[in-house]
Amino acid sequence: MHNENQPHADDRPVHPFSALSPDCVLDALDSVGLRGDGRLLALNSYENRVYQVGIEDSAPLVAKFYRPERWSDAAILEEHAFVSELVEREIQVVPALEINGSTLHQYQGFRFAVFPRHGGRAPELDDPATLEWIGRFIGRIHAVGALSAYKERPALDHHTFGVEPREFLLEGNFLPPELLAAYSSVAQQALDGVKRCYDRAGDVAVLRTHGDCHGGNVLWTDAGPHFVDFDDSRMGPAIQDLWMMLSGERSDQVRQMSDILAGYEDFCDFDPRQLYLVEALRTLRLIHYSAWLARRWDDPAFPVAFPWFNTQRYWQDRILELREQVALMDEAPLWPV
Repeated sequence: MHNENQPHADDRPVHPFSALSPDCVLDALDSVGLRGDGRLLALNSYENRVYQVGIEDSAPLVAKFYRPERWSDAAILEEHAFVSELVEREIQVVPALEINGSTLHQYQGFRFAVFPRHGGRAPELDDPATLEWIGRFIGRIHAVGALSAYKERPALDHHTFGVEPREFLLEGNFLPPELLAAYSSVAQQALDGVKRCYDRAGDVAVLRTHGDCHGGNVLWTDAGPHFVDFDDSRMGPAIQDLWMMLSGERSDQVRQMSDILAGYEDFCDFDPRQLYLVEALRTLRLIHYSAWLARRWDDPAFPVAFPWFNTQRYWQDRILELREQVALMDEAPLWPV
């Protein structure tokens, strides 16, 4: 990228998703007995490829084609099974449809799943009643998530979201040489801060989480929230599914967390020691996100969608961001624990 030996876009190998043409999508659905009517709308997804597909004599469906080599079949099916558990308990989530005895299908080297289409609008996260309602639903999800553990999916922790992504970035020639030492140093300081946060929190329980629980993955209807896209579901602390709903100044976040927990604790106990992890998890997400972009840079969709990634300014901003996180992680939690 910044190294003169990095390949130019024209020299990169053809990405597997380049073979996923509209005809291939429709043929894949036809292979499981779903006849498309020709209407195909690409939805906003970069990790996978997701399409709304018109179906003959039926309502449109959503087809998700999984990124090759990211998850094993067993890990995908494990997530599908968790979402099915939630559906059995009448929790508003969107499950993969079982077709011909399975929720995961294969066609010409692609793995895919089919989902019902659910509409909705963005939740009003500045409304206390909305936050409490969302908290109740997350509490219900976690009550089920705590019943058993993932065996195939990795955990969200200091190593998988921090140590390993930092090493990948430093070893992959993704940073300008003049910023390499600065990023290496501040990322290590940040990870040291993460470890201190985990040490203060102590041995908090982990459970099956949504993993990417932000407002964009909540569809709001008159019946309340519907949670979508469990693709990032992992074992992690409960606070992972709560902190991304917070925004604004510290006083705003205190109020928001109070509103969320007012609903959450109707269904699931909350260990307040997890409040030590809010900024630690935010820090891990920042490091992991940069590495995610770097890992996906061979996908032609990424340079187009994220043209600012491989710039000097991008890495300068990340260094400043992590320095701020180092300071924030040493502050007191949102309220006394």
